Amino acid sequence: MADDPRQSLGFLGEDVACTELRRRGYEILARRYRTRYGEIDIIARHAAVTVFIEVKARAHDDFGGGAAAITPWKQRRIAKMAMDFLARSRLNETPCRFDVVTVDLAAGTPVVEVYTNAFESFV
Repeated sequence: MADDPRQSLGFLGEDVACTELRRRGYEILARRYRTRYGEIDIIARHAAVTVFIEVKARAHDDFGGGAAAITPWKQRRIAKMAMDFLARSRLNETPCRFDVVTVDLAAGTPVVEVYTNAFESFV
C-alpha cells in the first residue's frame, strides 16, 4: 500500500468502486491506465459500451463531495486519455461514456454513488 495517505485513500476508493461496479454488471478492463495526460482510474465495459470511470473518494466533506472535483478541465483531460486508450486498443468505433463514482468514507461504512454518463461523451 502507498505511504501517502491520499494515495491510500484513492486506492481504497477504487477497490470499493470496482466492487460496486461489478455488482452492477460492469466488466473491469483496466485500472490506473496511464497516459502522458495522466491516469484514468477505471476502464470498464457495461453492455456494449466502453466506460471511462473517475473515482473520487472522500474521508470527509470539508471541500465538498467527490463529484464537485470533476471540473471542465478534468473532463477534458479524461477525454484525452480516453481517446488514447481507444486508439491504442483499436476501439475507435465503440460507443463510450464517462461515469463518476464517489465513495464517501466519512461514516465508516462506504457510501457509493455511481453517476452514469456524468459528462458529455466525445465520440
